[in-house]
Amino acid sequence: MTPPPPSAAPLRADCIGDSAGGLTFDVAARGNAGAALLILRRRAAGGLDGTGETVSLPLAPAAEGRLRAALPSSVSLPEGRWDAYALLSGGEPRRLVPGVTDLRPLAERTPSGLLGHVAVRIPYATRQGNLTVRSWLRAPHAEAVELRLASGGLTVRGRVYGTRLVPGADAELCARPGGGEGGGRVRRVDVAAERTEFAFTVPYEGLEPGVWDLWLRPAGDAGPVVRLARLLDDVADKNPVLTFPRARVRTPHGPAEAGPYYTRDNDLSLAVTPLDA
Repeated sequence: MTPPPPSAAPLRADCIGDSAGGLTFDVAARGNAGAALLILRRRAAGGLDGTGETVSLPLAPAAEGRLRAALPSSVSLPEGRWDAYALLSGGEPRRLVPGVTDLRPLAERTPSGLLGHVAVRIPYATRQGNLTVRSWLRAPHAEAVELRLASGGLTVRGRVYGTRLVPGADAELCARPGGGEGGGRVRRVDVAAERTEFAFTVPYEGLEPGVWDLWLRPAGDAGPVVRLARLLDDVADKNPVLTFPRARVRTPHGPAEAGPYYTRDNDLSLAVTPLDA
């Protein structure tokens, strides 16, 4: 799909979420007399050029001057960022901008996990003010429900979807290659599990400087490794919204500050930053 020319004025779309994880788009489009589509265009990695992958949804009259499209949770939307356009009769695709947004039902939903995956879609305004939908599709999924901070470490409480916890479940801290002195190293932490809920504590003491990504092994060595993330709410980008205090710790390479944060993809990581001497 070819992006619209710069001269094409954007159209405004209201977005409403439902408790099943679906979205409804109401587009203000007076004078449209023919068939219309809402088009979601997936960005390439890095957010530069599109991949060419699109999802088209029919826009049907809903009220005077308004068209409506539904994106139910049953429609597959691969993980990524999807820019929203409206294609009206006799025209070119035009970029959508956010109108009124009500995503409260998304924050209240609790997926059953019976399908073996969790699908999350959250519309948001880009830096340019345009409408984009962030989609996650995790199979299985480990949701970080609560973080408790103490001077000695971080306690994570969460819930799994699409899998089950068994005796021997544990958590992994994986140091990112090139991210510091501990790059490439893996540390294991015991997990307390009950049905689909889990908890574990990461001691800060002794962690090498760098970035440590948090993973869960619901079945220990016998099963999948699942990235820990916080997805089940209405916040598309947790990083600037959910911030956490940092603790001063000792590392094999001197004093440092340690604390959790959510990445650009809302995955949970831990940063250990050396302090200047």
